Amino acid sequence: MSRAKGNIAEESACGFLYDNGFTLIERNFYSRFGEIDIIAVKDEVLHFIEVKSGIDYESAVQNITPRKLSRLIKTGSVYMKKNSFDVSFTYDAIIVTPKNIEIIENITF
Repeated sequence: MSRAKGNIAEESACGFLYDNGFTLIERNFYSRFGEIDIIAVKDEVLHFIEVKSGIDYESAVQNITPRKLSRLIKTGSVYMKKNSFDVSFTYDAIIVTPKNIEIIENITF
């Protein structure tokens, strides 16, 4: 996916989160392990969110590889330590397709 398409998907995801009661904390947080697309909070739970887009749900979800998930978890840990947070958190994905936007919570299970 091109960076331009990724940016469009992230903008759509941010709008979706806002409409569903999330407060956006940060976008594109980088560590030496990788990047977290969106960090948001809702109901006192911190959400580390990976945004994936595709022509359909299946093609987008298949891009959440074990390697990508490992990098997301390591980067989330860096963020928590850097900010001295001791709060509940979860790793989620937002799937953006031409017809729908859907959140998948707790993708580490």
